[in-house]
Amino acid sequence: MTDLLTRYLGWNQGCDWRLSTVGLEIDNGLDSAVTLSLFTDRRAEPGDNVPGDPRGWWGDAVPVKDERVVPLGSRLWLLAREKQLPSTLRRAEDYAREALQWLIDDGVAGSIIVAASAPRTGMLQLDIRIDARAYQFEVNP
Repeated sequence: MTDLLTRYLGWNQGCDWRLSTVGLEIDNGLDSAVTLSLFTDRRAEPGDNVPGDPRGWWGDAVPVKDERVVPLGSRLWLLAREKQLPSTLRRAEDYAREALQWLIDDGVAGSIIVAASAPRTGMLQLDIRIDARAYQFEVNP
């Protein structure tokens, strides 16, 4: 499976596609799936403390091939006003795992390991291993 390569440019810049010599760059699909799963805004859950817009995507209400609704994105955006505490890092790990769970459910991946750290003030680092493939993202929500 190939897909347009969606690159994560940073929390404030978002994502973009890049040109290659013959058009848009492509990838095996997993890199873009990980990026889109983590950095699009999943709708807040009823128990989340959100004073305004719960975000999300209208397509989340549309069942996929097996008639189940698979929400797109992550709830990492909920951490934007959180303090850098161990509990915040654990929530970041939970939100990232939640966003990537569909890869296991659909048989795309066998295992997902997520570790969150705070390498400096105002910065969240996500180290993710999906089977044998490693990803690292710096997020400053």
